[in-house]
Amino acid sequence: MIVFDQIEKSYRVGGKAIPALHPTSFAIETGEVFGIVGHSGAGKSTLVRLINLLEHPTGGSIKIDGEDVTHYNAAQLRAFRRNVGMIFQHFNLLSSKTVNDNIAFPMKLAGIYTKTEIQQRVAELLELVSLSEHATKFPSQLSGGQKQRVGIARALACRPTILLCDEATSALDPQTTQSVLKLLADINRELGLTIVLITHEMDVVRRVCDRVAVMDAGRVVEMGPVSDVFLHPQHPTTRDFVFESENVDSLELQQDFKKAKGRILRLTFKGESTYDPLLGSVARKSGVDFSIISGRIDHIKDTPYGQLTLALVGGDLAVAMAALEAADVHVEVMN
Repeated sequence: MIVFDQIEKSYRVGGKAIPALHPTSFAIETGEVFGIVGHSGAGKSTLVRLINLLEHPTGGSIKIDGEDVTHYNAAQLRAFRRNVGMIFQHFNLLSSKTVNDNIAFPMKLAGIYTKTEIQQRVAELLELVSLSEHATKFPSQLSGGQKQRVGIARALACRPTILLCDEATSALDPQTTQSVLKLLADINRELGLTIVLITHEMDVVRRVCDRVAVMDAGRVVEMGPVSDVFLHPQHPTTRDFVFESENVDSLELQQDFKKAKGRILRLTFKGESTYDPLLGSVARKSGVDFSIISGRIDHIKDTPYGQLTLALVGGDLAVAMAALEAADVHVEVMN
């Protein structure tokens, strides 16, 4: 759906070109939820704003559904942008207009829909985002989560094929964040939209995304399926994000490693095997004893996973590791 080919963006400051995005190439598949994660200033917002050409690239090209959009004229851009919806961090609703009118606004601007078509579409979207009873309210009368739902409905008004989410949950409390993420996942599943979601929260990526790109200083430093990137981070920036999402202090973890006796292993389980009583049977087979240094069981999108960091002592370590690998457990030796 979206192909970046050596796309780059620089800004001129004091006569000097300052790169915000270094030459970058990758593709986003049709119908997937693609996450872009990075700290402030990493270049993720610049990258996303290049998709709908709110920012024009300094070099390279962007193909949307096989067509190069980087050299569109003004009329082509207007038509193209109707196919790209955008949700903002701070909602950007028109305070003087009702919920109904906020959602209808992009359709009226497009100038290609009849009054009946607009009314029907707004009613559909209000039902989709569970706000039918709030149609005549103004933004000041809504909660943060309700405002973001209006923003989502407005972004879907012209039936886009791509939905861009720029820190769409950053201004929301945790419970509201979960409901908005569930809504986005439902929209992706039911409408088949390609969703590009930028965030600085790895937990948001874990809950809704299929693949993720990690950005640092204007470069994509790691990319892949969320389960691979989240469970086996390779780049220091990615590891920092994962540790932050788990509230783990890496220095404290290193101190725990020093205190533990024996060989330290990190075990990763995915799927239904997450719930199998494996450690007990491995201990009986191999005679090893183990202590748990850290652990978690959760979900990546709809897939359960578990990670345990263990210190193993005594017994036959080779037998224990063979039994773990035979059970399709990913084993990483930490020391």
